[in-house]
Amino acid sequence: METSTHEDFMRKAIAWAQKGKETNGGGAYGAVIVKNGAIIAEGHNQVGKETDCTQHAELAMIQEACKKLANKSLEGCILYTSCEPCLMCLGATRWAELEMVYYGASASDAYEAGYIYSDLFYNSHTGKRHVEFNLKQLLREEAVAVWNN
Repeated sequence: METSTHEDFMRKAIAWAQKGKETNGGGAYGAVIVKNGAIIAEGHNQVGKETDCTQHAELAMIQEACKKLANKSLEGCILYTSCEPCLMCLGATRWAELEMVYYGASASDAYEAGYIYSDLFYNSHTGKRHVEFNLKQLLREEAVAVWNN
């Protein structure tokens, strides 16, 4: 049995971002939630399709994973997301009790691509935010490439 790596799961999140970019009503953000090496939830931003501003990829996959596991806690799960989560999604990662969050593109990369977060987000201390929410960047160049192709 082949074991997937953090990079493998991040590439799946990035592939979902690409699919979202190409999907009517989707968005160029993807997320994958993994528990014990198995994917629990995976998909892309659904804001346009659902006409629901809360359907960011991270939040939608947290909701899906909670339903699948029949639990409000995702303790022991890892989130892989194609871009650093916004404030709403960061809050959801805390409430879901995710073990770790790996992200591809940074919030600064998103800003440069025209996806603007809030001033509060950009004015917060990046290092402290990354420690508090267990964030680690992975495969930045591959994630940013989704927006540039």
